[in-house]
Amino acid sequence: LFLIKMKEQDKFLNDMQKAAFLYFWEQTNTTTGQVKDRGWTNGTNDVNNNPVASIAATGYSLASLAIAAERGYVSRVEAEKRVLVTLRFIKNNLENVHGFYYHFVNMNTGKREWTSELSSIDTAIMLCGVLTAKQYFIANSEIKQLSDDLYKNVDWKWMQNGQESLSMGWNPETGFLAARWNSYCELMMLYLLGVGSPNPAFKLSPTTWNAFTRPTITFQNFTYVNTNAPLFTHQYSHAFFDFRDRKDKYKINYFDNSVTATKAHKAFCISLQARFPSYTDQMWGISASDSESGYQAWGGPPEMGRLDGSIVPCACGGSVVFDEECVDVLIKAKEQYPQSYSKYSFRDAFNPLTGWYDDESLGIDLGITLLQTENYRTGFVWKWFMKNPEVVKAMKEVGFVSTQSNWWVWLLVAIAACLLAVGGYFVVRQMKKKQQGYGEIEELRKDANI
Repeated sequence: LFLIKMKEQDKFLNDMQKAAFLYFWEQTNTTTGQVKDRGWTNGTNDVNNNPVASIAATGYSLASLAIAAERGYVSRVEAEKRVLVTLRFIKNNLENVHGFYYHFVNMNTGKREWTSELSSIDTAIMLCGVLTAKQYFIANSEIKQLSDDLYKNVDWKWMQNGQESLSMGWNPETGFLAARWNSYCELMMLYLLGVGSPNPAFKLSPTTWNAFTRPTITFQNFTYVNTNAPLFTHQYSHAFFDFRDRKDKYKINYFDNSVTATKAHKAFCISLQARFPSYTDQMWGISASDSESGYQAWGGPPEMGRLDGSIVPCACGGSVVFDEECVDVLIKAKEQYPQSYSKYSFRDAFNPLTGWYDDESLGIDLGITLLQTENYRTGFVWKWFMKNPEVVKAMKEVGFVSTQSNWWVWLLVAIAACLLAVGGYFVVRQMKKKQQGYGEIEELRKDANI
């Protein structure tokens, strides 16, 4: 039964990942590589009437192309070509200031859309995708050079604007945003990329790791570092940086912290069951998403936003690496609510209480689900992203140390010690036997007057 369940789970995850990747393959301008912020679940791609791309979605797309090449969703040649097209366009055409890019851009021209800000966090997500693709396609010298150039061009110190913490962004009309990255959330990738910068003029000091607070909350029997923010804040940095078996100088294992956050979130959803019967121990998950009344930054604990009983698949999708039960929730969601699943895997959200199903998919929500699922299955994104020496060095510089116990080393030492002890025992025993034998011979000689 266990093997049957694992086989069924593997098929589901592969189908889900392949469908999610299809979004990044189809909802893209193939001449620029820029990926739509959101797209219709039926697969319509109108690049002229709805040309808004998200740079974070493009970052997830770059990492997804490596996954797709590895799993054979597309050929390696096709994936590599798309990566190259994307990087060339970012380098030569995507509007930026001091190496930071606008949150939303025109997928055809690369120009700023609406009055969106230069986004520090979305630039970081895009850069993480760039660095993942760089390592996977490292044999392509142009991909490597373009990736290195994009990383070197980001002026992290400029985004500090004279303070220790980083600003959330900048716009040409009013300057730097007042909001700062100064309290724990998805911000870890920002500071680590900044500390690891290969450009000494733009590199952040390792002391910036102290620039954000780490408040703790307790919900039921779960205590963990958390800011009043949706569940995705415990997921985004973890899609790329491998925080497993590591603690920083604050003695925090951030991977374990996200495990606790996920379990607390499940308990939180179940605690709402009287108000929203749609939440059960087998059906839960709320994160920033679409809703019947528009986009909502909702979640908990503590409760935030106008909750209405909606299920947001990427909440569990982005947490599969932290709690295997998340996979069961996704499988059950597809089985129990088949309308929640469409061409690109899960719709962004649905409400079992009202029968509402979103008619759009969001690039960042499909992206976090796709990447974290691959990490859950193979550790693929972690493996390739962590091959970048800059990020490994940055983690060391801010104080991360391994907590992995080398039990196998100690086991070998213990076995060797036992073997030496046993061997020593037999050597001593043989020596005693020889000495005893010599003594007996001497006695015989004396008796024989030899």
